[in-house]
Amino acid sequence: MRLKRTLILMLAIMIVVVMAACSKGNNGAKESAPSTESTASDSSPSASDNPSDSASESPSSTGLDHSQTLKLSVFSTTANYAGPQIGWFAKAIKDKFNIELDIVSSNLTGGDTKIAAMMASGNLGDIVIWGDDKNNYPNAIKGGLLLDLTKDGLLDDYGKDIMATYPKAIEKAKIAFGGGSSVYGIGNNVASNPSGPSEGKDMTWGPDLRWDLYQKVGSPDINSPTDYLPVLKKMQELEPKNSQGKKTYAFSLWSDWDGNYKMTLAKQFANMYGYDEIVDTALYTKADEEKYYDFLSEESWYMKSLKLYFDANQMGLLDPDSLTQKFDDVVAKYKDGRLLFSWFPWLGAANYNTPENIAAGKGFATVPFKEEVMYSTGFNVYGGNGIISIGAKAKDPKRIMEFINWMYTPEGAMLSAGSGTAVPNGPKGLTWDLDAGGKPFVTDFGLKAYADQQNTKLPEEFGGGDYYYGANQMNFSFVVPAEVNPQTGEPYDHNLWESSIKRNPNAIESSWREKYDALTAKDYFVKNNKIAVAPQGFTGKEPLVMDKTLEQKNKLIGTVIQQYSWKLVYAKNEEQYNKLKQEMLDKVKGLGYDEVMAFSIKKAEELFEARKSVK
Repeated sequence: MRLKRTLILMLAIMIVVVMAACSKGNNGAKESAPSTESTASDSSPSASDNPSDSASESPSSTGLDHSQTLKLSVFSTTANYAGPQIGWFAKAIKDKFNIELDIVSSNLTGGDTKIAAMMASGNLGDIVIWGDDKNNYPNAIKGGLLLDLTKDGLLDDYGKDIMATYPKAIEKAKIAFGGGSSVYGIGNNVASNPSGPSEGKDMTWGPDLRWDLYQKVGSPDINSPTDYLPVLKKMQELEPKNSQGKKTYAFSLWSDWDGNYKMTLAKQFANMYGYDEIVDTALYTKADEEKYYDFLSEESWYMKSLKLYFDANQMGLLDPDSLTQKFDDVVAKYKDGRLLFSWFPWLGAANYNTPENIAAGKGFATVPFKEEVMYSTGFNVYGGNGIISIGAKAKDPKRIMEFINWMYTPEGAMLSAGSGTAVPNGPKGLTWDLDAGGKPFVTDFGLKAYADQQNTKLPEEFGGGDYYYGANQMNFSFVVPAEVNPQTGEPYDHNLWESSIKRNPNAIESSWREKYDALTAKDYFVKNNKIAVAPQGFTGKEPLVMDKTLEQKNKLIGTVIQQYSWKLVYAKNEEQYNKLKQEMLDKVKGLGYDEVMAFSIKKAEELFEARKSVK
């Protein structure tokens, strides 16, 4: 995904959706939404109760007519939800723009096969969300499936805020994919500050453990990822079943984010060593150095992760449902207290750390290992690789452009920044508000909603339904949440507001802060120089792309790697593991892996050149 491979990336971005997703980051897979019928929560907002505060008067500066409801189809390659947008985000955009969204998710309906079918149909819908700017996006441009946003004054007249605040994102779009003049899409997680780590209080990755059980087994030091296994085994022995009598596991994997290349959940430990992949290539590159390695090599943490999962399975630590279940199933297991390890803060903690569990002294928290050097995505003035476009056959492109532009403004960002990778702020006057000095704070209702999204019902005047499903389901973060809002002087992310950081910590937070002498996970990694920030630059040239022949070879290679990765994890014994591993290496070699590697090295050199543009 991206966060299918948005995770791989990213996503953008740390945080959830629980989403799922690269995003998302986000990120729970939602095949269908619950009824929007709800009752007002017994927790009321502590500030303004007027729902009109959550969205200002309908736009008038553009002169567009909003009297007719505009129903838009959103084709998202990153969404983990399909169907009409509901809840508080639907209410906000309906009130402001008289727009309704219906989301089509390739994640839930065939992955790359669905994308190919949509492209073959010649109609991608009104709004298109791309998880990355690789093959599908440029192919859609070549096929005339996307609208040039420079035509008919779309950007000039209805995208003024994007043009003024994030001009580098437009520059990249023109040079990289528009022949120097056209704009077919705008990047995600865009920022105006080019330096420093762009994550919020938590990093994109952890790892996170059930902190209460980790303490009960003595809080042992962990040097490398393999050292988690004996610790997790002791934790499992301490709590072999959850409160419903169901068995607990350390790891629970899912395959519906894999797409057609690699196993998505075999790259996270590489990220924790300061490396990340170049999507659909054979290399992992270092964030802050001109280093890379073959991800199928012995030193690769892709291969080491497969071996770690194999060992975990032999120890009874791997959920046997991993191969067949979907992300949504894993989310439910976190909520039920059946899992002890999480790669992402927006997954374990976001679903298990409910007010009830925290009150009982239970919860997930980051437990770093000594060798860890966290990969950090730097602020990106050019925008990330996720792209939002308008379909060539879109209804009323002017109103769509007006809506997209608004999502990049402070008002849009305060409502929805981080969707897909983090818990968004939600409606002003309900989940958050401004104090007398104009500084943002989370309301009592917001504290409940952020901690227990699926069980927090919103009043009907704010859209009804639960908080989780009411969030922006496109799974696209327009502005990076750590970007500072010029109107408040604080980041968009509510976790980074001064009022949030100073709020009294719960028991889990207090004990964690005492052990690591830091206020947040990000604070820990920065203070201890255990972070590697990857500059987000641009070469000023069109990106290198595979030719069609190599692209087809690479897809075959990726499919073999993905299939064998799962076989390796579930190998019966060490002998079978080694046999399958050699079979995989021989097969990809015969399919042209050396050619893919040669192209991958060129992509790494391109990446290193791009980073120099912001140093």
